[in-house]
Amino acid sequence: MTRIPVPLTQFVVKMHSRCDLACDHCYVYEHADSSWRSRPKVIGDGILAKAAERIGEHAVAHRLSTVRVVLHGGEPLLAGPGRLRRAAEALRSALPPECALDLRIHTNGVLLSRAFCALFAELDVKVGISLDGDRAANDRHRRFADGRSSHPQVLRAVGLLNEPEYRHLFAGLLCTVDIENDPVAVYRALAELRPPAVDLLLPHATWEAPPKRLPARGEAPYADWLLTVHGLWEADGRPFAVRTFESVHRTLRGLSSLTESLGLEPSDLAVLETDGTFEQADSLKTAYDGAPVTGMNVFAHSLDDLARHPGIAARQSGLAGLSAACRACPVVRSCGGGLYAHRYRADTGFDNPSVYCGDLMTLINGIAGAGGSAPAAEPAAAPARGGEALLTAALAPAQLDELARGYGSAATVAALGNSQLALTRAMLAAAWDASGQGRAEAWELLSELDGAAAPAVDAVLAHPYARAWAARRLAGDLAVGLGPLAALAAAAAVRAGRGDAVAVPVRGGWLHLPTLGRVAVPDGEAVVTGRADGFEVRAADGSVRTALDQPLRRVRLAGGWTVALEDLDPLRDSHDHPVAERLPEAELLNWTGALREAWELLGRDLPGYAEGIRAGLGTVTPLRPGPAGRDVSSAARQAYGAVGIARPATAPTLALLLAHEFQHVKLGAVLDLHDLYDRADDRLYFAPWRPDPRPLEGLLQGTYAHLAVTEYWGTRTVAYDGLAGEAAERARAQFGLWRRYTAEAVERLAGSGALTGLGARFAEGMWESVEPWLAVPLPVAAERDAERARRERDERSRLRSVEA
Repeated sequence: MTRIPVPLTQFVVKMHSRCDLACDHCYVYEHADSSWRSRPKVIGDGILAKAAERIGEHAVAHRLSTVRVVLHGGEPLLAGPGRLRRAAEALRSALPPECALDLRIHTNGVLLSRAFCALFAELDVKVGISLDGDRAANDRHRRFADGRSSHPQVLRAVGLLNEPEYRHLFAGLLCTVDIENDPVAVYRALAELRPPAVDLLLPHATWEAPPKRLPARGEAPYADWLLTVHGLWEADGRPFAVRTFESVHRTLRGLSSLTESLGLEPSDLAVLETDGTFEQADSLKTAYDGAPVTGMNVFAHSLDDLARHPGIAARQSGLAGLSAACRACPVVRSCGGGLYAHRYRADTGFDNPSVYCGDLMTLINGIAGAGGSAPAAEPAAAPARGGEALLTAALAPAQLDELARGYGSAATVAALGNSQLALTRAMLAAAWDASGQGRAEAWELLSELDGAAAPAVDAVLAHPYARAWAARRLAGDLAVGLGPLAALAAAAAVRAGRGDAVAVPVRGGWLHLPTLGRVAVPDGEAVVTGRADGFEVRAADGSVRTALDQPLRRVRLAGGWTVALEDLDPLRDSHDHPVAERLPEAELLNWTGALREAWELLGRDLPGYAEGIRAGLGTVTPLRPGPAGRDVSSAARQAYGAVGIARPATAPTLALLLAHEFQHVKLGAVLDLHDLYDRADDRLYFAPWRPDPRPLEGLLQGTYAHLAVTEYWGTRTVAYDGLAGEAAERARAQFGLWRRYTAEAVERLAGSGALTGLGARFAEGMWESVEPWLAVPLPVAAERDAERARRERDERSRLRSVEA
């Protein structure tokens, strides 16, 4: 049986195939596809039940931790509250207990009422609203059939969602860009509504039906429009999420995109129409009549069948599925060829760049120049672009205060990531300067690509183990050789795809390309050439390879975030525990399921930490299991963005370890920017949870990590309020233990006399985080359990110290 490349995890269910507005830019009614005319107006209950069954069996087969379902249309509210309730109940009951349902509805807002909001609050349905900005912008397209404005009704709907009772239901606003609208007025109008998120969408267009162009607006008017909004959004401190901007920021750093319209992430979306037929993404309706058709339906075909459909597979093929022009483009890993539908031309199908190609390139380069990756500056003779400026630029006071409390928004953690990328560049340059040996081809290629294909270099240098080589060389370990530097240059050449070649020494039968994977070749010197359609490796024996034998594997998590499972990089042994070897398929599946469930738990139990983890954690390195019954995890100071973990027995433990270790990652990055303590202080300090005294940085690191541990057990304790059982009792005992430990540690830090003024402020922030948890009441029995757990933990620590 054909292997399914990517399970389907996002589903659009058409509840009603008609609409109460007559928007002239609607892809359903105003573009090439006219299939809506022959479909039932309302989806039937039998179709809903079968669809729920299909989604449930797919979730079980692929061990999905979350599926997202969007109730859509036409206008889904026209289906009525009864049918919407039945849809939600059918979907929720069909999923296995370990799979969460992220249920949403997307509406124009005209019919949204308090009764609908009460229903959605009961059923936990998030609500997205279409709104193109102020009244003038919205009325340009979103009107009733008789020409009346819909703007007042939409504002009323958003007002309902902003009421405290319903604010948690507000998913965000969807705004279609029109270059005739004033971007400043549109941004201000949307921002005033305090949305949690805004999606800015390019209007659907193809090479057969190109987008609106205004000669006076320049060659890239859509990019200019979006860059104006991006500047306002940045100046306001990123007050809400914008997937387009965040995806560019992420992909420039080698991370995954959050939207199908950018990046090379595989699509995992399918559509169910009101007649029970499965279709591909709705955006394809803009290409030609019948473009989304699969020939499959919910009664005769499983979602596994649908995932094998050639059209869906084409949107999952990454770089290989793009046109030759796209594969040769320096921003392809951010652009991803644009939205699949926007590539259509009658004579060549979808084998073309996006009709918005020039706009996308201008947008990506504009964001990169504004700080989307390392800030653009004149390339140095070595790859240290913008490095000194970043290393001397402290975090803003508000960002430091945010981090001091243990948290870190996406923007703040992105700032840490940018500073770490700059530090990697500086360390590579210093290590190369200190080497004074070897041929310079690799170094010269990195320097050249840093100016000509900067996103390719950024993506490679942002890999957590990229600077491990430099750290070892600077520490005097010359045995590591210059091979890893050549491998970094080769990986950048492959990503750039310009035809550059570099020689890489091979040892142990493997050529490793950081961020990509490895190729089995004989020992000696291999020449790696990056090409527009991939790469070529010419080995020492003359043989040629053009494919990875072992690619770096990634796990796709809810919301489109991906994490690399790094079991290949020779320098991943930077952690203080032994690393696991290449994971067999069965263990890879175990890791995949565990990570998906752990991410769901982090979003539920540690929402204040989850945003930063998503923004900064790109790699999980599997470690070898520890002694029986002991969890093993680690963070390496010279490996920003990675944590090492031996897969624990349960997903809740994995969630806790991820949060705990990423605290070390964040604090290490802060300490690279700011002096929080007197580095000349050589005294040792006891941490409440260890029998052996540590340097002050060790106490600071442990305390900071345990802020997350305290909140993890605190949120679980609150959730278990009034409940009995082993899980509830353990949560209370652990909460009682760790809030006490963490509070004592903060007090010990504050009283050390070794903190700088900034460090004292940082300690105050940590206290602000832990203090409210001290006021949470616990039963007397739970306090006793906490004290007993403390004594047992102290005794285990003492015995380990004696054994050591």
